[in-house]
Amino acid sequence: MSGRYNRTMVRAMRPQRPSLRLSTALVVLLGCSAAVDGDSLPLDRIELPEGFAIELYSDAVPGARSLARSPSGTLFVGTRREGKVYALVGGDGDQRPERVHTVASGLRSPNGVAFLNGDLYVAEISRILRFPGIEERLADPPRPEVVFDDLPSDRHHGWKYLEVGPGGDLWFGIGAPCNVCDPGDPYASVVRLDLETRKLEIFARGVRNTVGLAFQPATGVLWFTDNGRDRMGDDVPPDELNVAPEPGLHFGYPYCHGRDVRDPEFGSGKRCADYRPPAQELGPHVASLGLLFYSGEMFPDEYRGDVLIAEHGSWDRSTPIGYRVTRVRVAEGEAAGYEVFASGWLQGEEAWGRPVDLLQLPDGSLLVSDDRAGAIYRIAYRTPAAGPAP
Repeated sequence: MSGRYNRTMVRAMRPQRPSLRLSTALVVLLGCSAAVDGDSLPLDRIELPEGFAIELYSDAVPGARSLARSPSGTLFVGTRREGKVYALVGGDGDQRPERVHTVASGLRSPNGVAFLNGDLYVAEISRILRFPGIEERLADPPRPEVVFDDLPSDRHHGWKYLEVGPGGDLWFGIGAPCNVCDPGDPYASVVRLDLETRKLEIFARGVRNTVGLAFQPATGVLWFTDNGRDRMGDDVPPDELNVAPEPGLHFGYPYCHGRDVRDPEFGSGKRCADYRPPAQELGPHVASLGLLFYSGEMFPDEYRGDVLIAEHGSWDRSTPIGYRVTRVRVAEGEAAGYEVFASGWLQGEEAWGRPVDLLQLPDGSLLVSDDRAGAIYRIAYRTPAAGPAP
């Protein structure tokens, strides 16, 4: 892929100045991501379905974002503003990690992390790094190898989420460098990086900003979240959960949003029916990020095969929404319902936490990262006969 990109934002919509209340909220919600004392976190306010419980897994990860776990149990945690990548050791099941290592620092928004064949891969804004044999050198990390550095350097929607594909390649999104614009390739896309050839190819277009991808275990088909555009009102457009069963699909951005919302600036002369519709429309402005297909044995059988999504929470809305984990029921390979699974990080109009990513532990429990509180939580299920969850 050429290193030259079309950086001209065709007819870009001019952002409106946020209200004073929204500007204040941005400072409160985004300006501080330092770790906090775990004992002060109000986990008793988290509401879960009957039989589930939440506990603190770690409060030693400032700005905790994307999660990746090695087969031997090391948990790697990326960040967006801190420039650091962490490794947590010794936290299987209901045991909290015993040690926390900083394995990288001074990086540019190293949000995405992935572990493959003994190596840690980290996505910065404009490049992909590899830390070879990382688990043998957690206390003395190796210098990273640059795997690919021909990516756009735009910070707007530039942070990336890494996912290992069924073929052992790396998948991630390249976000639109704007709220709404038509910048051309490789922006607003989902791409695949072949680690052997170092070749990057576009798999899907019309994707404004995905910060969460997962492959359905039974089919190997790619599912991903997408953040809808701002400045169209409180309830429009929805965020999206999308399915891409084949390459070459276009998911509508910037011309159409959701199933049938034409963009007021770019939608003239376009038909939303010409683009791939979302598998499930999500809440408006909820900032849907990390997702996973639940495949464990701990949760009730009805959860197996369903999608769980971390919703980071709105900023461009007069009444906040999101700040929760939601569930999309999946039946016969299709989305069949959307509901709240875990909530309580938002109290009224004040948010003390912002879920970012999800990871399933071998025992079937669920980890949730929170970059606002600088914490990782564990959600577990226990039948009444087994007593309360840890």
